[in-house]
Amino acid sequence: MDVNEFFEALPARYNRSAAAGMTKTIQWHITDAEPGVWAFEITDGEGRLIPGGVDSPDTTFTTDAATWIGVAEGRQDAMRAFMTGRLKVTGDTVLATRSAELFGSQPA
Repeated sequence: MDVNEFFEALPARYNRSAAAGMTKTIQWHITDAEPGVWAFEITDGEGRLIPGGVDSPDTTFTTDAATWIGVAEGRQDAMRAFMTGRLKVTGDTVLATRSAELFGSQPA
């Protein structure tokens, strides 16, 4: 899977029941991919993908494509990537840790 395929599949992986009542935006900045920024906006549990991102996300993941796909496919430990500086998380870190619950197999 490449990074574009990952984001194209994200809405189908979204777990609405895990986001019931939630209004948050999660953003990914993939430093070596085009368009490079994607956001997923959750409003009262409903979700939508926003290629190009938003101005004020609640949480942002920043990394390169290989690291993110490794994390998303479970080949790379997200915490190890975070601790070694290959994955940066800004904003609401509690929301970041819920990404596996919100998007199925995607680790946080």
